[in-house]
Amino acid sequence: MKFIDSHHDRWHTAGGEDGPQPHPPARDWSLLTLEQWHAVRDGWPAALHTGVIVPNTVDIETLAGDLPRLALVALQFPKWVDGRAYTQARLLRVRLRFGGEVRATGDVLVDMLPLLQRTGFDAVQLRHDQRLEAAERALGFFAGHYQGDVRQPRPAFARDLSRETAGAAAAGELFAGQGI
Repeated sequence: MKFIDSHHDRWHTAGGEDGPQPHPPARDWSLLTLEQWHAVRDGWPAALHTGVIVPNTVDIETLAGDLPRLALVALQFPKWVDGRAYTQARLLRVRLRFGGEVRATGDVLVDMLPLLQRTGFDAVQLRHDQRLEAAERALGFFAGHYQGDVRQPRPAFARDLSRETAGAAAAGELFAGQGI
């Protein structure tokens, strides 16, 4: 999982009164709103690194034709209790086979990280009050899951659990002396 620091992010939102430039600089990593993307996509240079910010109210399958041109889809969590972006991420990865970056933005808490990872997110921009150290630790809480997910589609009964269990045992020994 990649953690995004908004101050050092190479992706830049396209601002200005008129939205993004029709011919942005080739070095630019442009992050557009969905509305901006729809307004410029026909004339937008295909070779540019382009990302789209998608509200969690949008049917993600409407982007299917645009996905080959996108390097990033940023999905929004307006509130941490609103989980529609989890479904959007899973659809992007499983049904639409999107191979670019899927980023969680908005009200993203450390507690959400294991499920974010299981549903297809590979980058997160944590809420300002969340600590990076706690986020990294949260990703190691569970060695495996019974159900399948985006990373491991087969459920436990259809996998070789002896290898997974060996890894979980090693992780358990690691935490045993730390009072966790």
